[in-house]
Amino acid sequence: MLQDEQLIVLLRTEHTREQGFRLLMSCYQERLYLHIRRMVDGHEDANDVLQNCLLKVFRSIDSFKGQSALYTWLYRIATNEALTYLKKRQRRAVQSLSTDGSDTSLQIRADTWMDGEEIRERLQQAMNRLPDRQRQVFVMRYYDELSYQEIADILQTSVGGLKASYHHAVKKIESFLINTMT
Repeated sequence: MLQDEQLIVLLRTEHTREQGFRLLMSCYQERLYLHIRRMVDGHEDANDVLQNCLLKVFRSIDSFKGQSALYTWLYRIATNEALTYLKKRQRRAVQSLSTDGSDTSLQIRADTWMDGEEIRERLQQAMNRLPDRQRQVFVMRYYDELSYQEIADILQTSVGGLKASYHHAVKKIESFLINTMT
């Protein structure tokens, strides 16, 4: 496998930039997609966010300083793009609610038996209710199985704060799931 340093050289050299970008995509595209997909709900939305992320990487590779691993930098861009998407979606939803006037409360009925898809949907609903930072930390820790130190490097924050955010996220998700099942 190509080393990050070699990949960066390919990406920063004009005549090898396209080849470097193809290699970057083959190395990181799937992991970035999975990370984004856990933050946004829907395959098409995740693909759109991924494309925006990759475009930003292509345009700003020269600004990568190498102070962190390449994947950490890519992960940060993907996270920021997903958050930007979620904020835009939230603004559109608020605007449509203010003009719609209909009751949009979501009623989830609990069945005594749930299949895996129902559980996944409820977990996604619970995650969507979390503040952005708690959702980020939860996704990175629970799904991506990153250590607190890795998350701290990506989000440029303290490990202690991340542990608290993760704890609060888990408690809120747990509460949401319990309340929707009763």
